[in-house]
Amino acid sequence: MGHPVAHSRSPMIHGYWLKALGIPGAYEFKDLAPDEFVPFISNLVANGYVGGNVTVPHKEAAYRSVSARDAASEAVGAVNVLYLQDGKLMGGNSDVHGFIDNLDDQAPGWKVPGCKALVLGAGGAARSAVYALKQRGVEVHIVNRTPARAEELAKRFGATAHGWSDVPKLLAQADVLVNCTSLGMHGKDALVIDLEPLKDKAVVYDIVYVPLETALLAQAKKRGHRTVDGLGMLLQQAGFGFRKWFGGDPKVTPQLRKIVEADIVAKTPK
Repeated sequence: MGHPVAHSRSPMIHGYWLKALGIPGAYEFKDLAPDEFVPFISNLVANGYVGGNVTVPHKEAAYRSVSARDAASEAVGAVNVLYLQDGKLMGGNSDVHGFIDNLDDQAPGWKVPGCKALVLGAGGAARSAVYALKQRGVEVHIVNRTPARAEELAKRFGATAHGWSDVPKLLAQADVLVNCTSLGMHGKDALVIDLEPLKDKAVVYDIVYVPLETALLAQAKKRGHRTVDGLGMLLQQAGFGFRKWFGGDPKVTPQLRKIVEADIVAKTPK
């Protein structure tokens, strides 16, 4: 549910799982103007649905409109999954689950003793990442070009805020580096960062997935770091909603990844 929404790859992902698991069901787009969203979700069952994903511009309205929210969506202040529980409309946040499940999947053993993470950015994606990392007991440091936003996020989750000039010093201490900005995304400014101070065994995670391999990940791979890409997060977060709506155990398979990768390549301007 969004406006616009046709760019989403979610129907492709959920359709794959429905077929693979033999579950009778459907996942489809619903383009809703702002004045249509709340009336629609207030009558989800009557409209024939058991839940759905929410994207811009409806996330704030979804957060306000649910009967209750899970711990993750309450903590980060955003709802992007709606589901029914005991007849009540519930709100969840799949980005938190997708972020950490992808890290576990692509970089097993990443959480070393005394683990420290450096998170670049202080927007919605950074909120999900910082919350997920703090839930695992990681010491989190946040850098943002607007220091006040970094400080606000750090205060919210018990992390530490820094200015961009501190990046080299923080890289030397980090076990996990996470880019939660749009820098490096197709059509956006590049992320200019020198990974030279980073520990050899540090993991580099970029939530951007267009392009599939960002300049940050390419630089990290060249230096021998383990890397975690944003496409994995997109795929992993989808499983949270699927389990709420349809049950089953959806897996992020190489075949599913290939299907979505092919779609990204085909639709990304050269």
